[in-house]
Amino acid sequence: MAAAAVSELGGLGTPDPDGGGSSGSEDEAQPGAAAAAVAAAQKREERLRKFRELHMKRNEARKLNHQEVVEEDKRLKLPPNWEAKKARLEWELKVEEKKRECAARGEDYERVKLLEISAEDAERWERKKKRKNPDLGFSDYAAAQLRQYQRLTRQIKPDLEEYEKLKEQYGEALYPTSDSLLHGTHVPTKEGVDRMVADLEKQIEKREKYSRRRPYNDDADIDYINERNAKFNKKAERFYGKYTAEIKQNLERGTAV
Repeated sequence: MAAAAVSELGGLGTPDPDGGGSSGSEDEAQPGAAAAAVAAAQKREERLRKFRELHMKRNEARKLNHQEVVEEDKRLKLPPNWEAKKARLEWELKVEEKKRECAARGEDYERVKLLEISAEDAERWERKKKRKNPDLGFSDYAAAQLRQYQRLTRQIKPDLEEYEKLKEQYGEALYPTSDSLLHGTHVPTKEGVDRMVADLEKQIEKREKYSRRRPYNDDADIDYINERNAKFNKKAERFYGKYTAEIKQNLERGTAV
């Protein structure tokens, strides 16, 4: 019994002179645990900071989206030509301000404006002014008739020699007034009549080229009941004619099965 008790006491080890046991290993583990806790806290703080930044960015994006939606709604409610009107009004305000500045300095605005125009812009504007008969498209029949009249009158080349002869022949009577009797007094020359006939034939030829009427073929087979059905048959023949050619020939010969 005494030997067993001694062996148990020996297994416990000698006491630590500083106060003993396993306290040394525990003290070594405390600094590592504290460092791990500090690192975890720093990591958590970093994550919270990033989360707050993302939250602020989301709020900012939401605010900007709302502002853009409001601006888009305002733009949609404006008239379709609002941008052009706005640019026009801004230009007019700049012109008025420029005129006031020139008037205050005692200068002519038109002269100042011409001095600010470059040679390239001036040449471009001159070319635009010299452009003859610009095609503005169809607006109404009166405008189309006026354009046709202007085009025909520009083609007329006056004969100055004939004009001088007529002036010597008729004198002041060549220039009619409200009291002049014009009916039956003018006899056109043969050259003038030929020129008019040639011009009319040229107009007729040009009009025929612009006509959209398709010529009618009298020799073609009549396989339709009206104009709409004829157009449908042409369309069907264009897409499926090569597949149904044999069937159509058998039907015409009477040998279809």
